[in-house]
Amino acid sequence: MVNRLFSRSRLSDIRDLVQHVKQSRRLLNLKRRKKNLQGLMAQTVRVDTHPSKVRSGKNEDKLQPTLEKLLKDKKHLAAFHTFLRSEFSEENIDFWLACEDFKASASSDDLHQKARKIYREFIQPVARREINVDHHIREKIRACLENPGISCFDEAQKHVYLLMERDSWPRFLQSEAHLSLQHKSRTLWYI
Repeated sequence: MVNRLFSRSRLSDIRDLVQHVKQSRRLLNLKRRKKNLQGLMAQTVRVDTHPSKVRSGKNEDKLQPTLEKLLKDKKHLAAFHTFLRSEFSEENIDFWLACEDFKASASSDDLHQKARKIYREFIQPVARREINVDHHIREKIRACLENPGISCFDEAQKHVYLLMERDSWPRFLQSEAHLSLQHKSRTLWYI
C-alpha cells in the first residue's frame, strides 16, 4: 500500500496539482495588483484634476454643491467658515470675502483704504493672518498699492480660491458640518 501512495504517477499528479495551484494564485495576485493599480490611478486622477471640471456624467452637480455655489449661500458659507476655522485656515475665506468687498467699493478713497487694510492683514510678510501666495504675487500687489484698481487682488484671490477648492473643499464635503447641514436642508424640504 505504501508503494501505491507514493508511486511515480501519483507524485507527478501531485506535482501537477501544486503547479496548477501556484499558477492560479499568481493569476489571482496579478488580477488583484491590476485592480489595486487601477484604483490608485483613479484616485490620482481625481486628486490631480480640478474638482469642478471633472464630471462623471451623472447628476452630481445637483447632489454636490460646488464651491462657487457655496460662496453665494449664507448657510453653507457660515458652515464652511466654521470648518476652516477648525482647520486653522479661515484666513483664506476671509481674504476671499475681503476681496469681494474690495471689488464692490465705489470711491477711490475707499479703494485705497481697503487695499491697504487687506495688504496689512493678509498679504504683507509676517501679516497677522498671512495667506499662502508666492513672492511674485506679493510684489505685484505691493506695486499696485500706490494706485489700486478693482483688479489689484485678482491673482491672489484666484490663487486662494483654487487652494480652497482643491484642498479644503473636498474635506469639507466629507465633514460632519456639511453632512449635518445637508441633512437639515433635506428635512426642512419635507416639512
